[in-house]
Amino acid sequence: MTPMHGQNGQGLEPIPPRLSMAMVRLLHGLLPLLLRFRWFVWLPARIEGLELVEGEHLVEAFQRFQAGNLRLILAFRHGEVDDPLAALWLFSRGVPALARRHGVRLHLPLHAQFLYDRGMPLWGGRGLAWVLSRLGGVSLRRGRRPDWTALRTSRRLVLEGACPFAVAPEGATNGHGEQLGPLENGVAQLGLWCVQDLDRAGRSEAVWIVPISPQYRYRRRNWGALEQLLERLEGLVGLTSDRAGTMPEAEAPESAAIQDNGAITETALRLYPRLLAIGDVLIEQLERFYERLAPQLKLGSPAPAPRQTAAQGRGSDAPGRGERIRALLDRALAVAENRLGLSGGGTPEERCRRLEEEGWRRQFREDLPPRCALAPLDRALADWLARDAAMALVHMRLAEGLVAVSGDYVARRPSFERFAETSLLLHDALERLQGARLPRRPGLGPRQVRLKVAEPIQLRPEGPPPAQATAPDGPDTAGRPRQQTQAITARIQAAFEQAWI
Repeated sequence: MTPMHGQNGQGLEPIPPRLSMAMVRLLHGLLPLLLRFRWFVWLPARIEGLELVEGEHLVEAFQRFQAGNLRLILAFRHGEVDDPLAALWLFSRGVPALARRHGVRLHLPLHAQFLYDRGMPLWGGRGLAWVLSRLGGVSLRRGRRPDWTALRTSRRLVLEGACPFAVAPEGATNGHGEQLGPLENGVAQLGLWCVQDLDRAGRSEAVWIVPISPQYRYRRRNWGALEQLLERLEGLVGLTSDRAGTMPEAEAPESAAIQDNGAITETALRLYPRLLAIGDVLIEQLERFYERLAPQLKLGSPAPAPRQTAAQGRGSDAPGRGERIRALLDRALAVAENRLGLSGGGTPEERCRRLEEEGWRRQFREDLPPRCALAPLDRALADWLARDAAMALVHMRLAEGLVAVSGDYVARRPSFERFAETSLLLHDALERLQGARLPRRPGLGPRQVRLKVAEPIQLRPEGPPPAQATAPDGPDTAGRPRQQTQAITARIQAAFEQAWI
């Protein structure tokens, strides 16, 4: 039994980066196999085509970085678990090939060190931890605000590292190709720290942030496979035929929003009410479950709906469905918070991170000696505490998996990809409710990836620092207005949204 299942473990220490270019070369060589076949339950893969758009920005950035004229931060949009594979292709094949076509010589292999969630090795295994360390990854405790060990290491690598540094501003995947999760200010803060550190050292390098957006498309819109998935989901929720396939006219998506031929439009309109019915049954069942589980909890107002942008499209939400989803997530998180003695407040993402950190604090005890040195009673009580924390985290994981579900994502633009993304999120939630740690997603066909590189966000020009430059005030960045990091983050968000097609 592992700590994830309720057995006490030792402290969750940071995993130090130990960059090995031999490991980088090995993965670059193995990439065609990693892309084509599914080697791990949690990594769907089956990617058969990749395209680099406006990669000239990245060629120039790597050229200037390798010449010692630039410190480079890569801001990756991170919506899917396959994104690291797309990044490996970008560094091993996409950028080098484009550089050769333009007559630019780059030192190979190209690589970027990166931040990753410390929890990944808990579900991916020790082998994943070893690989991430040899790729130069910096482990981050997302719920530890702030994780100074990870931030100091990242700050040093941005300033002195032999490779650029990559960060995902969203902090976690949301399973949506055309809907952003909340962006954190960490990328902007690292960039501003680098500017401060260069000014203090009297160095002349420029500082750039380059946003990069992977977007996935199925090579063939396999509506038959999607219908089979819906049939499976209907069976899991016990949906009877009299409830499936009916939809009020007000909830129907606009046919003009479907960019396909008439036959596929008809198929989409036929399947959409079945998708709604599955979601409605799941909501109803979970509402009844949490009412029975914790009727005494007094809930505040759920977090407001995420802001929609023009790029995301607009559509009519089913009457009250979005509010019911947010209220359900609020109740699931409140149950977990009550169990772990935490107060609510903040966005669902912030609450998930606090719960995760508190759960880990109880599962991975830093205040205990090694497990083998514990008396049987102490070991049993530590395991009891860990099991209780693990149960609380089950509620958190359910909410985390559904936090991006809005109720109208498909209606706003009923493409095959949006159908697939929403259906797979419902599949994952139902599998977790049945006890699966890592749901094995069914395949809906090979995919292709389009990587769009945005114009660099230039935080500092190349040249000597200004005469009035002073040393930073400390790790809390006192003296740097919050508005500056927010403005940079807004530019990153705009670049991500403009990449959608």
